[in-house]
Amino acid sequence: MKRWNERWHVKYKKHSLINQVCEYRNLEEAFKAVRANQGAPGIDGVTIEQFEQQLEQNLREIQRQLKERRYSPQPVKRVYIPKANGGQRPLGIPTVRDRVVQQALKNILEPIFEPIFLNGSYGYRPGKSAMQAVARAAGIVGRGYWWVVDADIKGFFDNVDHEILLDLVNEQVSDGTVLKLLRLFLESGVLKGDTLEETPTGTPQGGVISPLLANIMLNHLDRRLGEEGYILTRYADDFLIHCMTENGARKALARTTEILEKELHLKLSPEKTSIRPIRQGVDFLGYNISMTNRVVLKPNQKSNEHFKDAIRGKTVRAYTVPLVRTIQNLAPTMRGWGNYFQLTTYIHPINRMDSWVRRRLRSCALRRRMVTAENYKYSNAYFENLGHVTLVSLWNDKRGVPPPKRVGGSERRGGPSLVGKTDIRPRAVYGNTVRTVL
Repeated sequence: MKRWNERWHVKYKKHSLINQVCEYRNLEEAFKAVRANQGAPGIDGVTIEQFEQQLEQNLREIQRQLKERRYSPQPVKRVYIPKANGGQRPLGIPTVRDRVVQQALKNILEPIFEPIFLNGSYGYRPGKSAMQAVARAAGIVGRGYWWVVDADIKGFFDNVDHEILLDLVNEQVSDGTVLKLLRLFLESGVLKGDTLEETPTGTPQGGVISPLLANIMLNHLDRRLGEEGYILTRYADDFLIHCMTENGARKALARTTEILEKELHLKLSPEKTSIRPIRQGVDFLGYNISMTNRVVLKPNQKSNEHFKDAIRGKTVRAYTVPLVRTIQNLAPTMRGWGNYFQLTTYIHPINRMDSWVRRRLRSCALRRRMVTAENYKYSNAYFENLGHVTLVSLWNDKRGVPPPKRVGGSERRGGPSLVGKTDIRPRAVYGNTVRTVL
């Protein structure tokens, strides 16, 4: 009996990968990556610094257990972080030892699967970023795709079917030891306080290898929709399907729902999934993408509020902190937000946010609310002389993203148009034969 994904299994699969995984040099590189990412200790309480004190001994022990096929992952530690909607997002923190092994697996598996991932996938991939995903989406809108399916998968990381995921890994990998090791990580369990819970489904957010496994899972959705001519821009489990008409968007949503439920045993989130014309604006990865006589990108309302909350926390009027120190504390937040939102089409939203930050600084300087008549006491130049980083200066630098292409028309104030900007033109068919859509 043929498997459900039989036609995607390659003829010559990768085998004997466990020997590459447990090579000492690979384990060393894996530890370096784990150390660079930092992170809290797992259930055993061992920190990265403590693990490093006996690094060679620890790595040799891991290597021995992997070679003898006796390696057993420990349960992950359950912690919660706040979500934007007021809820809590569960994270699973593996032990340092398990993180090293997961990274070693990732080092070997990622080069195998990267070539089969489609161009519209941007989440957790080397050389890809959220900014590139936004730029691609804006470019496709500029080519006439004025309807979008804005979709989000409900509880994706908690509902991944282990059998389906391992079948998808098996399309390229035939090493039974590696597949068994992946299963052990997936089924290692979660420790909540003193209670150990089994994990019959899902892959813990916080695991080193979880993002790669997520892309392997959702690559099936990419290729199935690509076969039928749909164009996706996806970042992890958050994606847009670009369509030219409302009817086309409805068909795309119905087909996506069918593929997810029947083939991947996943569901779309009704609250976060919608069909809308781009002229009404769609939020994607912190940006709002809309259309007037050109494609317009700007920070969405949620991004603005998060930024303001971060600035408020660092500009409390009651703090007796020198102004120059406050400006230094603001710099990382200003640079991070300003660099990410360099794709903003017009300067006006950036200017407004800069003005708001300066008002906060003036309030800190006077230890009370500012009034407009007192602006002369603390001019814009005064703050810049103290080293204040402005969002406008970052926006003008356009750092981190190549200059967007212009599509005719006169030069306009507010920066170059993003119409037509894509890193790679979308493809409609997955497989040996592909045709360019745009």
